[in-house]
Amino acid sequence: MTEQKKDKRAPVLDPISRISEVIFGGLMALSFTGSLNAATAGREEVRTVMLTALGCNLAWGLVDAVMYLVATLTGRARNLTLLRLVRSAPDPQAAHAGIAEALPGRLALPLLPACGSLPDNSRRASSLAIEDGERTGLGRAFQPPLENHSGQSGVFLLGNGLDAFVGRAMLARLAERSIDLQYYMFHQDTVGRLLTKELLAAADRGVRVRMLIDDMYGEDADTVWSALDTHPEIEVRLFNPFVRGRSKNLQFITRMKTVNHRMHSKTYTVDNQVSIVGGRNIGDEYFDANKDLAFADLDVMAIGPVVREVSREFDQYWNSEHAYPVSALTAAAKAGALETLRSDLAAFFREKTTSAYIDALEHSPLAQSLKNKSVRFSIADAKVLHDAPEKMTRGDDWKAELLMSQLAPFIQQATEEFVLVSPYFVPGQRGADALCGLSKKGVRVRVLTNSLASNDVSAVHAGYERHRKQLLRCGVQLYELNEQIKKQEGERFTWLPGLSKSSLHAKTMAIDKKMMFVGSFNFDPRSLYINNEIGILFGEPQLAANASAHFDAHVERVAFRVELVDDEKDGGSLRWTGTEDGKTVVFNSEPYVGFWKKLGVNLIRILPIDSML
Repeated sequence: MTEQKKDKRAPVLDPISRISEVIFGGLMALSFTGSLNAATAGREEVRTVMLTALGCNLAWGLVDAVMYLVATLTGRARNLTLLRLVRSAPDPQAAHAGIAEALPGRLALPLLPACGSLPDNSRRASSLAIEDGERTGLGRAFQPPLENHSGQSGVFLLGNGLDAFVGRAMLARLAERSIDLQYYMFHQDTVGRLLTKELLAAADRGVRVRMLIDDMYGEDADTVWSALDTHPEIEVRLFNPFVRGRSKNLQFITRMKTVNHRMHSKTYTVDNQVSIVGGRNIGDEYFDANKDLAFADLDVMAIGPVVREVSREFDQYWNSEHAYPVSALTAAAKAGALETLRSDLAAFFREKTTSAYIDALEHSPLAQSLKNKSVRFSIADAKVLHDAPEKMTRGDDWKAELLMSQLAPFIQQATEEFVLVSPYFVPGQRGADALCGLSKKGVRVRVLTNSLASNDVSAVHAGYERHRKQLLRCGVQLYELNEQIKKQEGERFTWLPGLSKSSLHAKTMAIDKKMMFVGSFNFDPRSLYINNEIGILFGEPQLAANASAHFDAHVERVAFRVELVDDEKDGGSLRWTGTEDGKTVVFNSEPYVGFWKKLGVNLIRILPIDSML
């Protein structure tokens, strides 16, 4: 029997599958138009990449299915669907060639420019964190508190937006040798420009500054990065960059396998002696500088051995093949660009001299204690948990390296209580089962997340909603931020004071009133499997117990308690109970949300997209 030659291309789909594509693509494209607008209304965040990619893929699925029918009717059916072709291509060049082959010339031409490639990054220079930071002023000041605590670190929570800004800016002023920072977002707004001024001033004093910015929004400030990069003491790199001069939206299709992975980590380390790790990006909304919009967030400032762990993590990312020098991606900065930037920042600083941020930097208690090196750190066993920079290229054996794989054993060891604060809470089936397992063995599990009304990415609520009843049935206590009363009562929720006017953005956990985790990790599949995350786990009973006590004392003033009622009847229904103006209020459907937003979320809910949320 003659052996048939294997066709390396995907097999032709049968007619029923093709018709299903048409029906599915048509329904999804129509339903997703409205829900996508609702989901992305308001603030941009990490889910933007998912929503754009999903919208593009659904649209292309419809286009491809229609094209197949046309090709079939004309007798020129293709073996590969366009959607499968671009998503399975090993690199942009392969996608380029495949599109040219699969599509008629006139249709292919508009897509070909989106398939450009990144420049060679093999000649990037390697560098490491400084080794003698203990000789700096910060090193000499923060060694004595740890002298009698071998192997332990010091931690200090930064819940207030002003303190979070002061911590970063004042440490820049105190820096003598180095500043290493990595962020998912670094906006050029009030906070971003004030901090950029401090970084530039530090570099002028001879401090080495390494800036690693994820390129999801990095391109928005290319001129700033290029100007800073001309300073002899500053180097800027962009993580997992987009190809410049090409449509970013189309790259979500042709480079979906790579650009969907983002560096969501957030660290700030000075002289390898002090680190700030947490949930805050650099932007007004994360530091309460935006009067109309703010995120309640939490960082931890740390000293001691854990700082060196943060620096090792930074070095891994900085020297990764995915970190591109900005000079390799963009045109050279114009002559005098750095001086122009310096002049603009100085003028901006003078305009803002009466702002609360400048005043806090000069006079706040934290500013004074940092100047005097008298910050009262809590001593704790601490360790850094983080994903590898190669997370997006790992094979099937990488799951043991995930941040959650490192954190899960500590959560599973809980015997009394587990408190979780996560703005984007999409547990998935495994996560829901794990939380229910804790509850069934007697652990009191409480979760605070955004409500549909307060969530800045509505699509995420669809993934959470899918598991809500299961969690309630097994005894997990769910709280959803009240969009209305947070404006009146948020300041009383002293664990996260920014709740007075914000959407929840903090990512933290408290275990048995003994341990806490603070970082960038959301309790959702995107943080688990796709994005790069980091956090610090520390055992400090007083801080953990205080966090738990504050949660119980104030959560019902800023959030609705979600309950399952009439569970025996058709699976039960939900009820939201809260307090407004001293009176109990009860809702039998999602509070403060209109018909169209609910409809959009319900449409998204039918899609099997938990893994992208």
